[in-house]
Amino acid sequence: MSQGINAGISASKTRRVVRHLRWWVLALFLMGVTVNYITRNSLGILAPELKSSIGITTEQYSWIVGAFQLAYTLFQPICGWLIDVIGLKLGFMICATLWALMCIFHAGAGSWIQLAILRFFMGSAEAAATPANAKTLGEWFPKKERPVAAGWAGVGFSIGAMLAPPIIYFAHASFGWQGAFMFTGVLALVWVVLWWLFYQSPEKHPNLSAEELAYIKQDNEPPAVRLPFFTALKTVGKNKRFYGIAIPAFMAEPAWAVMSFWVPLYLAKEHGMDLKQIAMFAWLPFLAADLGSVASGYLTKVYVRVFGCTRVNSIVASSVTGAFLMVSLAIVTLTRDPYITIALISIGGFGHQIISCMLSALVVESFDKGQMATVNGMRGSCAWIASFLFSLLIGVTADKIGFNPLFIAMGLFDLIGAVFLIAFIAERRASRA
Repeated sequence: MSQGINAGISASKTRRVVRHLRWWVLALFLMGVTVNYITRNSLGILAPELKSSIGITTEQYSWIVGAFQLAYTLFQPICGWLIDVIGLKLGFMICATLWALMCIFHAGAGSWIQLAILRFFMGSAEAAATPANAKTLGEWFPKKERPVAAGWAGVGFSIGAMLAPPIIYFAHASFGWQGAFMFTGVLALVWVVLWWLFYQSPEKHPNLSAEELAYIKQDNEPPAVRLPFFTALKTVGKNKRFYGIAIPAFMAEPAWAVMSFWVPLYLAKEHGMDLKQIAMFAWLPFLAADLGSVASGYLTKVYVRVFGCTRVNSIVASSVTGAFLMVSLAIVTLTRDPYITIALISIGGFGHQIISCMLSALVVESFDKGQMATVNGMRGSCAWIASFLFSLLIGVTADKIGFNPLFIAMGLFDLIGAVFLIAFIAERRASRA
């Protein structure tokens, strides 16, 4: 490591140094995740139109959503392992290119089965986003900055969902639903070019100063060890801390799946909103989620300074705070006012992103660099198993019993996850980090 830093000192004399480059790199990654969620959420925004244009039933729509979620579930560990082995730059670029092309191909779909197949392949490529998140944090930030960086990285996961309704609405108004899919796919390809041109690892980046490289490497973490895929899975599976992260992720993800794929349909069915009205209001929960992402990392600082928590316990406490905010989703069942409904779902979006960002921070805190992407991929798979099953449950039951029982469940799931988080992760000591 010292040799790499010394080499960086010599190289920095002949290159243009960018101050605080690690935050610019995070912004570049955030842009990619933003585009990821715009392409992903295009289906949910266009769902009412697709149901009438192609003749899709609610149950068939659930299978289309489920195809994406199944692929996302299966491929997160695989994408994570790929990124650990061949590197973040090339691994994430390959996956982003694939999901962009799959989104463009949606424009040629003529049946729900064709959409389901395309969503499966798109989900398998978009599965790279979660493990790439952990890899970026681990490579570019020292441990003391990772909770705050995780919060800012989480903004990309929700700002894309926030921007999707107005972008898809205007693309649909200009080009039709086929053009909306093509437009968002092209956006993703533009980002791929930016990623290829501007991303390098810290050791290779021509614009990183020696001082900032030393700052990033201050924890003297051991070099990454790249394990065969099944060996990596087995190693992680023996670690109790993984289950303290994976079980809360399993309990949290159904709520995010509903916000991403089902809220537009819920607003159309239960509150009679058309596509324009959905575009006006469906982005608000994701704006709240953005705020929750940013707030999550700074909330850990409050728990450290005010309550004397360790760094790990401050992350756990922030996540538990988010779990209590999720109760707002259960309260949705008590109102018929669409504006109060949107406000309560927005509180849930705020709480969910606190939980999600802090679980990513715990992955980076608890595992070495050679495992971070793989572990976060496994964590994501656990989350998306729940997402997949819950979407299928909605498809089968929503027309029969309505959405209220499902909102009650989502409001309570994260409190159950918080129990496992405290039991398996929280440190039993009083000293400060």
